[in-house]
Amino acid sequence: MNLLQGLRIVNLSINLPGPVAASRLVALGAEGVKVEPPAGDPLAQFAPELYAELTSGQVIRCLDLKDERGRAELDQLLADSDLLLTANRPSALQRLGLSWPELHGRFPRLCHVAIIGYPRPRENEPGHDLTYVAGLGLVQPPAMPRTLVADLGGAEQAVSAALALLLARERGQPAAYQEVALSDGAAFFALPLRYHLTSPGAVLGGGLPGYNLYQTADGWVALAALEPHFWQRVLQALGLESATADDLAQIFAGRTAREWETWAEERDIPLAAVREP
Repeated sequence: MNLLQGLRIVNLSINLPGPVAASRLVALGAEGVKVEPPAGDPLAQFAPELYAELTSGQVIRCLDLKDERGRAELDQLLADSDLLLTANRPSALQRLGLSWPELHGRFPRLCHVAIIGYPRPRENEPGHDLTYVAGLGLVQPPAMPRTLVADLGGAEQAVSAALALLLARERGQPAAYQEVALSDGAAFFALPLRYHLTSPGAVLGGGLPGYNLYQTADGWVALAALEPHFWQRVLQALGLESATADDLAQIFAGRTAREWETWAEERDIPLAAVREP
């Protein structure tokens, strides 16, 4: 889609949240310019294929923003751009002369979405995805998280903020600044847990036999027969009038995960094998 055609996004961020947000905006038709420090983006070393995907279709510029020449080149870019995307702490942006009052004074049509770790007054505290999700009860040690909830949630919130700022500007309002805290992105995904919907033993936390994980002869399956008609379909297919989780555990142990998937597909039952990536 080219909904943002004609708009230019300048992204100063590295690693994951900012580049994900920029990639999403470019996919909507915006022109993307990624400004990297002289050492480059660490993501290019840690996950080169992911880096390539997130920067696809964008112009990449290497600039030293602590150098007068590099800063002058950035100013040239910003003068013709619509949105600046950053993921620095506000104190670091201020040292670079990129605080919102300074930017708005020089580039009155430029909007700015600043991705930070924690909301004010903790905006300068350090953190990463692991610390944000750990503080919200989304980590079960010793297992590490299987994905980066705060980074991806924050990226989507940054996209929403960018679209809102650009829409408001196009409707005649002044260009504006908005901070997006990654910890808030994690908190959004922790909403079901906070209200005990997914707590251990709760409705979606293993408390229902129809919405649970079961070990099979060679792995695990996820059964999600949450609605009554699906649950009745499971019972009918198994020849049961009722069933507990223990009952289903004994039954599912008798076949392989793939066999149960085939069984479920034939009966329109929501079930999937648990697979490794």
